[in-house]
Amino acid sequence: MNELNIFYVMAYRQLRRYVRARSRLIATIVNPIVFLIFFGMGWSALFKGGMAKQMFYGLDYVSFLAPGIYMMTIFAASFIGGISVIWDREFGFLKEILVAPASRTYAILGRTLGDSLTCILQGLIILLPIYLLAPGLKIQGLLPTLLVGFIVAISFNGLGIAIASKINSMEGFQLIVNLIMWPLIFLSGAFYPVQGFPEWVKLFIYLNPMTYGVIVSRYFLAGVATVNIFESILALLILSIIFLMIGIYLFKRTTIE
Repeated sequence: MNELNIFYVMAYRQLRRYVRARSRLIATIVNPIVFLIFFGMGWSALFKGGMAKQMFYGLDYVSFLAPGIYMMTIFAASFIGGISVIWDREFGFLKEILVAPASRTYAILGRTLGDSLTCILQGLIILLPIYLLAPGLKIQGLLPTLLVGFIVAISFNGLGIAIASKINSMEGFQLIVNLIMWPLIFLSGAFYPVQGFPEWVKLFIYLNPMTYGVIVSRYFLAGVATVNIFESILALLILSIIFLMIGIYLFKRTTIE
């Protein structure tokens, strides 16, 4: 099979798979909306006044939270997307990919592209009501924010594939995902500023691609930045390449027992 053919086939397959999995679509959209409405609207009533705005870089809390909710949507969808590798292993499709006379690298790149595009679709669906709840956000920041989300999706698709390539059970995958996912979300600056954390915690903060996704998305959507934007974009690109390469490497070493 031609390398480009398997690339397109895998990308198309992931897109079709997503469209047909309506329960997955609903779950990944409802959860962020619940956070935005009940968490965001509830805390916004508390965080009022000059001191609170100073804490959130001059923004009201909903506007501060909005980029974090968007990035949480992208992160959760892309990270959990790695479970499809385990599904493919259980139902025999993975074996066909591994024995096919085609590059495993192109196969996993196609899978990553398809999953990342579905993540962007989910992010767009979340962003539209966010603009209604936080009208101060910049509409011209929508397209660059979607591009940032695409890069973050590639990062965590790579990580999810790497984990799924070494785990044989869906239960084990979900356990590890839950163990990793929430610390990464809370250490990304999505819900609150992270500048006050101890230095040893900041090491994990700045090794987290979602941190840079939140920083850059908040810059494009709300016009505020706590660190250099160009350095943040560069760090995000570097971490995305590293995570993707890890996913490709471990997937290429996958075997069917």
